[in-house]
Amino acid sequence: MRILVNEEPRDVAAVTLAAVLDELGYGGARVATAVNGDFVPAARRGALHLDEGARVEILAPMQGG
Repeated sequence: MRILVNEEPRDVAAVTLAAVLDELGYGGARVATAVNGDFVPAARRGALHLDEGARVEILAPMQGG
């Protein structure tokens, strides 16, 4: 299925947000996520099914000064 990840088109096989994160290499990372503009807490990612064309935002915290 084709979705947008951080505004870049991506083809993914996974259908849940948690599985998409795993597929894209974010499985163990501490990230914030949003789908179609709505924040998705980590506890809901496994139950959130994505549809074709979903807009997924993945934000990782940055360190430094």
